[in-house]
Amino acid sequence: MTEMVFGATPARAGDPILPRWWRTLDKWALACVIGLFAIGLLLGLAASVPLAEKNNLPRFYYVQRQMVFGGLGLVVMLVVSMLSPRQIRRIGVLGFAVSFLLIVALPFIGTDFGKGATRWLSLGFVSLQPSEFLKPGFVALCAWFMAASQEVGGPPGKLISFGALVTVVLFLAAQPDFGQASLVLFSWLVMYFVAGAPMILLLAVAGMALLGGVFAYGASEHFARRINGFLQPEVDPRTQIGYATNAIQEGGFFGVGVGEGSVKWSLPDAHTDFIIAVAAEEYGFIMVMAIITLYGLIVSRSLLRMMKERDAFARIAGTGLACAFGVQALINMGVAVRLLPAKGMTLPFVSYGGSSVIASGIAMGMLLALTRTRPQGEFAEILRRRH
Repeated sequence: MTEMVFGATPARAGDPILPRWWRTLDKWALACVIGLFAIGLLLGLAASVPLAEKNNLPRFYYVQRQMVFGGLGLVVMLVVSMLSPRQIRRIGVLGFAVSFLLIVALPFIGTDFGKGATRWLSLGFVSLQPSEFLKPGFVALCAWFMAASQEVGGPPGKLISFGALVTVVLFLAAQPDFGQASLVLFSWLVMYFVAGAPMILLLAVAGMALLGGVFAYGASEHFARRINGFLQPEVDPRTQIGYATNAIQEGGFFGVGVGEGSVKWSLPDAHTDFIIAVAAEEYGFIMVMAIITLYGLIVSRSLLRMMKERDAFARIAGTGLACAFGVQALINMGVAVRLLPAKGMTLPFVSYGGSSVIASGIAMGMLLALTRTRPQGEFAEILRRRH
């Protein structure tokens, strides 16, 4: 009867960890993540070679590094996916604390690598972007506060989470990193909605965000330059957006052929922010739709599982992680087709970048852990409520 209702065999006490993990895991979501990573390596073989030659490095230098970082990210994802919701909450809060301290220290020890925004810590052999690791920790922290506020006699968790949101957004905007700030704000709004916030309050926060954008436009030359470029009726063909738009148009339905694309020789960020332009040019509309489908399957399956989840923390955090993952992919692809202003945001598991792929592995591991079927825990909660 349990399998008919919940669609999974309940975990039995004393089961070995690995069989129980595999039986309760969303295997389709895991397969989609591995598919995205494989596509990322395939596109990296084309997109990163010009950059390697420009920097006098071996042709597949960046691909080899992506394999190392990606392998580490997948291992981290699998390990984290074996944890319980309580353990997810603990490592999430700890990760948030460490990442936030690093972001606070960025103005003093960070670097911008000539991109106009101090977002990285240079460790010599590798660079670290703390904001990538902050996002899953922020979701876990706010979900903890919001879940606690629903308990009888609980703390004002929603108000505390709002204070955390304002603090994080201000520090990210100071870098400036308005893309990550927007993603953090969106994930908080989604979680707040799931936690039972009134719609009028959500609209008020959205209005405050809009006013903040107007202020940033007047105060930040970096932000204003990107908005102005987005609002121009004509696209300058010599800009990154111009090259990306032309590449997508040239790709058509089937693409110009493997290795035959030209955009990778023109775009300095073809292997990171504009990797979807390389996919569209060389492999065409079919590859782009395959990538969109994989992201869509991960997000939709996760949200469907969260609809059945009775644990408040797991439900709120899982929804926030799934939506943040999907919206980050949407923003990256939206920038490439000029539906959104340039944000400097990677495509999870597809774009090159150590911080991006490892942080995505942590976030996806947390999501896989929270979406694991736990029918006995759900029945236990029902029994507690009846007694």
